[in-house]
Amino acid sequence: MKKILFVPLDERPCNRLYPEYMIKTRLDLELVQPPLEMLGHKKEKANISQIRQFVLENSQACDAMVLSLEMLFYGGLLPSRLHHEDAIYQQGCLDYLRQIRQMNPEKPIYAFQLIMRTPRYSSNDEEPEYYGEYGHEIFRRAYLRDKQERDGLTEAEKIALEALNNNIPEAYIVDYEIRRRYNLELNLAVLDLVKEGVIDFLAIPQDDSCEYGYTSMDQKQVSQKLTQLRLQRRVMMYPGADEAGSSLIARAVSELDGKRTKVYPYYDSTLGPTLIPLYEDRIMQESLKSHLQVCRCEWVSSPEQAEFILAINCPGKVMQEASEQKQKDISYASFRNLNAFLDAMERYMQMGKKVVLADCAFANGGDIELIEMLDESRLLDHLYSYKGWNTHGNTLGTSIAQMVILNSDAVNTKAVIHNLMYHLIEDGFYQAIVRKETTDGLRPPLNYFDLANQQKEVVRVEEKRLRELVHTTFLYSFKDHTIERLHVYHPWNRMFEIGMELWLS
Repeated sequence: MKKILFVPLDERPCNRLYPEYMIKTRLDLELVQPPLEMLGHKKEKANISQIRQFVLENSQACDAMVLSLEMLFYGGLLPSRLHHEDAIYQQGCLDYLRQIRQMNPEKPIYAFQLIMRTPRYSSNDEEPEYYGEYGHEIFRRAYLRDKQERDGLTEAEKIALEALNNNIPEAYIVDYEIRRRYNLELNLAVLDLVKEGVIDFLAIPQDDSCEYGYTSMDQKQVSQKLTQLRLQRRVMMYPGADEAGSSLIARAVSELDGKRTKVYPYYDSTLGPTLIPLYEDRIMQESLKSHLQVCRCEWVSSPEQAEFILAINCPGKVMQEASEQKQKDISYASFRNLNAFLDAMERYMQMGKKVVLADCAFANGGDIELIEMLDESRLLDHLYSYKGWNTHGNTLGTSIAQMVILNSDAVNTKAVIHNLMYHLIEDGFYQAIVRKETTDGLRPPLNYFDLANQQKEVVRVEEKRLRELVHTTFLYSFKDHTIERLHVYHPWNRMFEIGMELWLS
């Protein structure tokens, strides 16, 4: 049994449970991670000292380590955006990583550390309190300042920038930029640890990235330093966030298994590979290259050479939110061909190839039309994995990670079906349909960001609706499996994400 020590980005299911469910699809792997009670809750930081001790106590009994530096440095993703740490603390973070290496001189250490995001909307749900009033303005100001320096501004943009400089309270800008500078300093300092050999491989995902702005400016500095240190083969920077733990676990598995997974990707639209997805800063094809490399996959030129087929469902011309697909842009029909996509998928399955579906046509949820067509074609329950959650990078990263983990003779077939069904229900049904339906039915004081003390009542409605969708959508699929339990919960007491207990027989 190969053991991987894992410190997740935060306590949400996408960061803590998704990797665990993936590992369970193998009979010869075990994931060792800190107990839930150590991991904090939303803006409340985790018990960093306990987690650090957990790592030290368990590292020597494991074969590899995958470490979230946001968790080890700040106590989680949201605390990394809210802290007020000093230079002495920063040095202690770096020394702690050196201590892990000293205790495990030969053991592979994979780490991931995000470039702090700058949301383009005003909300304090995950950001400092003032971001609820000035968030969009803070984003827009940095966007225009960066654009001014790199490409210049129109007269209208110059006027807008001047107004933003005058309207945003200076104290908020100072607070925000001090924290960004601190986080950037740690991003840069960790590169030195890679150079020293403390960290074997570092991923730097970009959460909610954009062409211009704070994230882009920080990315430039990180890129310059990693180039100066000649770390391009040991550090990768690309769009993503919540999938990073899964990706690095897959990389660890690949190296422990001593093999690379041969993958043949194909898209269902001609323009798809050239489109820039929502919340990202580059075309889909470039992100695909990065995610395949992070997971140590080999991109082969024909399906005959491949161990896995990566079927990528993408937009035809423009990407929309999944909740809008009842009124989707006509290019979803005119600029892509789902029939040809499914015909190819069926041929690959008949060739004996393992097909994994990355459902990237919409942001924040799956493509319901595609799921229905897969069921109608009797292909749905022959997939080895389905993912369609949040961003393109989240979906792509976890889909590829699942492929790598499944590239083995020690596959747990029951766990594969469980994972497949889990994501069809959560990514497809909850994110694309039930989330909006339930949100539209909320009445004050409940709202999208706060379910107050009525989560149980909300969940009852959601569970009933999810079961209905399973019954009405899976007409030909999963006939050998019965859902014994489907229980939903909202880990941050808001509508955006759910956790789910799913028991099959």
